[in-house]
Amino acid sequence: MSTGTTSNHPPPARPPENSVTVLSISPIEADHVFLRNVFSPSNWRVHGVRSRREALAWLRWQNAPVVLCEEALPDSGWKQVLREIASLRDPPELIVTSRLADEALWAEVLNLGAYDLLMKPFDLTEVFRVVSLAWRHWKNNWERARIPPLAVRQALSA
Repeated sequence: MSTGTTSNHPPPARPPENSVTVLSISPIEADHVFLRNVFSPSNWRVHGVRSRREALAWLRWQNAPVVLCEEALPDSGWKQVLREIASLRDPPELIVTSRLADEALWAEVLNLGAYDLLMKPFDLTEVFRVVSLAWRHWKNNWERARIPPLAVRQALSA
């Protein structure tokens, strides 16, 4: 039922048939360039922004199942991004990137609910593997959320 108000959420994300969009949040242009180069042979697109604020404005109107976020941003950090994307309709998987990646940061990233941590400088194979797995995890969750519970399916088929 419509209340006549507009939603602050982007349209529901769909598992992409032909293209996957990855959002890269980093003040370092070389990060965006590297990621675009990694995914250029595929049907994946990388959109780069420099700050948390830019990312959230973009995510209000676009969907990205995977977000890569530099540990420290000019206007906050990855934890604030994680908190804010959690309120989106189909929250993306967050992958934190850092030159100072260590076991303590990795444990914190996982314990707070981000998908994974990627060490910089980036390794092409590792980036492709982690981003692909994050997308698959997001897609599985998206599909599971849209399957009615067994009781509803049984009632509909009766």
